[in-house]
Amino acid sequence: MTSYQRREQLIEIGRSLFAAKGFEAVSVEEIASTAKVSKPIVYEHFGGKEGLYAVVVDREMRALTDVLINALSDPQAHPRQIVERTALALLTYVEENAEGFRVLTRDSPKTDPSNSFNSLLGDIAVRVEDILTDAFKRQHLPAKSVPYYAQMLIGMTVYTCQYWADQRKLSKEQLAAHIVNLAWYGLSRMEAKPELRYESEKAAREAEKQAAREAKAIAKQEKQGKKAAKSQEKAVAAGDDATDGTTVTDGSQAADESNESDETNESQKPQSPHESQKQSTIDEN
Repeated sequence: MTSYQRREQLIEIGRSLFAAKGFEAVSVEEIASTAKVSKPIVYEHFGGKEGLYAVVVDREMRALTDVLINALSDPQAHPRQIVERTALALLTYVEENAEGFRVLTRDSPKTDPSNSFNSLLGDIAVRVEDILTDAFKRQHLPAKSVPYYAQMLIGMTVYTCQYWADQRKLSKEQLAAHIVNLAWYGLSRMEAKPELRYESEKAAREAEKQAAREAKAIAKQEKQGKKAAKSQEKAVAAGDDATDGTTVTDGSQAADESNESDETNESQKPQSPHESQKQSTIDEN
């Protein structure tokens, strides 16, 4: 194996190990053992684990940068087409360079203070800002929010790609369509002055006012209910008094009628012969 071939072999092995375990968990001994060479060979080519990691990251950075810059660099393309191209380009890179993407998105070593992948995303964000600035002007949206939206789009896409790298239940084209669906229609329907509808201080104050209005309405209903109940009780009481008076009057009238009936019956009783003769003598006199 030539020196160049050995170097390429070590780079491939290093990329696989860094992708699977992360920088800190990989040792020079493991790299040499996997390549079936002695540790001095690794030091000879890269000066140590840090040097090998730097080469792996540099290669992946250049490959990914070229892919994304090409997708973002067509000034004649429709903005949606640029979004589609960029999402599809990143997913294609992940599909073809899964280990390289994992190396880039893992925690960078303490010896890499610049955090190369984040640095790349920062460069891409600047290009996305240029595209969004024109779109915001057309929709009369405030330009000061452009950098934040650029970071949102990049973060959304990158983390989705990280998830897809391990959970490929959708095809590359399907996932790209979902990313574009959220990004494009979200951007096309943005408000110039967006507000939180439920969790803001303003929303909390409005909720308190609404609760107070509802409590007042409930109290009013309860008051009306009590008033109606009292009116009903009075009506029932008045009805009972009227019923008692009618009963007394009817009793007296019934007693009078009974007495009159008795007197009539007495007058209509048949007289005895003695009483009849006595009455006749009285009539003759």
